[in-house]
Amino acid sequence: MRVSGIPRLTILLSTLLVGGLAAFAHDADSVPGAGGGETAVDIAPVVVDGLPLFSLRGITTYPAQRRAADVAGRIRALARDPSFDPATLQVGSNDRYTWIGPETKPIVRIHEIDSEIEGVDRRTLGDVYVVRIRDTIVAYRAARTRKAMVSSAWRGGLATALAALAFVVLGRTLLALHRRLERRYADRVKTVSIRSFEVVRGDRIRTLARGILRLARGLSLLVVVLLYVRYVLSLLPWTRGAASQFDGWVIAPLAMIGSGLVAMVPNLIFLAVLFIVARFLLKLLHVFFMAVGRGEVGLGGFEPEWAEPTYKIVRLAVLVFVIIVAYPYIPGSSSAAFQGVSLFIGVVFSLGSSSAISNVIAGYTMIYRRAFREGDVVKISGVLGLVTRVRLQVTHLRTPKNEDVVVPNSTILGGEVINYSTLAKSDGLILHTTVGIGYETPWRQVEAMLIESASRTPGLLNEPLPYVLQTALGDFAITYQINAYCDDPRAMPRLYSALHRNILDVFNEYGVQIMTPAYEGDPSAPKVVPRDKWHLPPAGNP
Repeated sequence: MRVSGIPRLTILLSTLLVGGLAAFAHDADSVPGAGGGETAVDIAPVVVDGLPLFSLRGITTYPAQRRAADVAGRIRALARDPSFDPATLQVGSNDRYTWIGPETKPIVRIHEIDSEIEGVDRRTLGDVYVVRIRDTIVAYRAARTRKAMVSSAWRGGLATALAALAFVVLGRTLLALHRRLERRYADRVKTVSIRSFEVVRGDRIRTLARGILRLARGLSLLVVVLLYVRYVLSLLPWTRGAASQFDGWVIAPLAMIGSGLVAMVPNLIFLAVLFIVARFLLKLLHVFFMAVGRGEVGLGGFEPEWAEPTYKIVRLAVLVFVIIVAYPYIPGSSSAAFQGVSLFIGVVFSLGSSSAISNVIAGYTMIYRRAFREGDVVKISGVLGLVTRVRLQVTHLRTPKNEDVVVPNSTILGGEVINYSTLAKSDGLILHTTVGIGYETPWRQVEAMLIESASRTPGLLNEPLPYVLQTALGDFAITYQINAYCDDPRAMPRLYSALHRNILDVFNEYGVQIMTPAYEGDPSAPKVVPRDKWHLPPAGNP
């Protein structure tokens, strides 16, 4: 069977992390003076084939680790010497120490500081040590005989076959169980809901069940691997030490993880309940504000278009409150590392999001000010365009040239906005343009021609009626302004162009010269276009 790589990777990383922390904690406890107490005693065990025999104390010039390694090396050297009889080991003493082996070349010397560790005298400690050394030498030789090697090989092969069989059986059994549950209960798993509110969707329940089965399969296979590795390591004398330390390397960290998870169960239950309550509340708020937005629920002085942004603000407030409540119950939240990472993220967010936050605040401010909405024709920072999208940070405008202009909301909030659509439907939008006409032309004639030009322009309203203003009496010409109403701001460029064409046609028809933009003297002939030349190429006849 194929085991998913993600669970194995997760388990491996967790094991290494916890194991490293445990090792760090162990090293901290063994360091002299760790914890602020008295200086720790330098003690190390004598280890042969992974089995500790006894412990020895060290001094500054001869550390315990080195002393224990030297003693272990002497014991292994005697065990590898076939001419040495372990029964000949003797214990001797003098005024300074007790020795084991020949006095000229002893295996180990036992001093008073060594006997202080066990709380017995040197001679008694020597009698105990010599028995351990004899038994170790005998076991060392027995483990390396041909018969022992063949037996270890057979048992290793049998363990490998059993492990492979366990892999196949467990994989197929759990896969069959998964398929059976899918076949029998997939259609029965329904969405957990309260009235019309979905608390937990059915597909998420099924996904969780599949995840639990995959986790069970991964843990089962992991247990088989750990048992197999530990057993195989214990078969060979060279790896027996690793087998004896296997529990400390793997089992102890896993046990620590398990005990930590058990201790976290109350907090996890609280977090789960808090999550369900918060999700239910957010769904309730969403339904309420969507009903306000559709006009099904009325609030005095509250515009329907405010419903969605108000919901987002309330949702953010609820989420912040939930995070504050849940923070003390999050596993590891009280650790210095967790707090340091949280502080770092907060500092980075505060430094990098100042402009973003100002744009978001400006976006909400504009929404509640009702300066414009999507579909309005506005002019912002000199840009005329149709509002296509209003976001929290930016607003998108589409210009008459089909350009997409993105304007930061903070810029809009700090400047002026001209909205052409607000009053266009109710009162009409006034389009206006100016012409300069000489004093010799009667002003009543000019106003009549301008009004006729407006009436010829399709798209301009007949009600209210167009009107003309005389905005200036210049040095050489009078400035007339034609004002006409329309109800579609998006047609402004087209309407202005049509109005200008009609003004030119009408003034040419009546032989009135337009003096704009400047006038220096009367020409010999009026500067008008005769009717027979209105459609010169490439204009063509209408």
